[in-house]
Amino acid sequence: MENLLQTEVWQGKTVADLLTLDFLLSTAGSVLAAVAILIVGWILSAWLQRRVKALGLKHAHLDDMLFDFLSSIVRYVVLGFTFLFVLNTFGVQTTSVVAIIGAAGLAIGLALQGTLSNIAAGVMLILFRPIRLGDFVDVGGTMGTVKAITLNFTELADISNVQVIIPNSQVWGNVITNYSSNPTRRAEWTFGVGYGVNLADAERIIRETIMADARSKSDPEPFIQVNNLGASSVDFLVRVWVDASDYFTYQADMKRAVKEALDAGDIDIPFPTTTIVQAS
Repeated sequence: MENLLQTEVWQGKTVADLLTLDFLLSTAGSVLAAVAILIVGWILSAWLQRRVKALGLKHAHLDDMLFDFLSSIVRYVVLGFTFLFVLNTFGVQTTSVVAIIGAAGLAIGLALQGTLSNIAAGVMLILFRPIRLGDFVDVGGTMGTVKAITLNFTELADISNVQVIIPNSQVWGNVITNYSSNPTRRAEWTFGVGYGVNLADAERIIRETIMADARSKSDPEPFIQVNNLGASSVDFLVRVWVDASDYFTYQADMKRAVKEALDAGDIDIPFPTTTIVQAS
């Protein structure tokens, strides 16, 4: 029994040392201190998370998704330091713990390179915000409306409203065309008329037809000029500014409206013809 009491079990202390009143009181104090630190750390992390989120909600021009991400990072950082303080109250050397966590993180990182590259790209997308929720974009040839941006993937709804999931590494590492980034876009058409047509009349009809539409903007000034003398037609190049949200329907509507207006004004619209001569 005496040999058992003299057995060293923890930090040079024997069983007999651990059973003393002083040691038990110091251990109880360490446990109470650890519990207090955990409670304070938990409350503080939750409070800071709410405060960071509130910043995004307070200002409408700030991105809510960015502040959701930042608030989560803040909370986990505070909880991480709380865990280290708890270990320190029990005399554990936190430097060695940090080294172990670092080594484990390196091993996990090597095993999850693909996933971590998506997360890193997700962080870049959230921080630099080349695209936002509701934007109409083209990512590597895939066009659609942005529905969600997570740390792992970006979700689009394509033109047919089909869900498209793209890993973030492919989004960040690809060419991104954001059609919603600017409030206005320039629509462009080429209208061909016959060589025998009065060009002033043709230009007037085109201009009046397009500018009669409420979506057409007069500032900047529309560009309507003869741009090319083709094999069978005189081509007008037409450029007009419009709200980005109206672009696609506007461009299609104006093609039909100008065609009908030119027909109503007896403006010849040439088309290729083929003459077949039969040898006698």
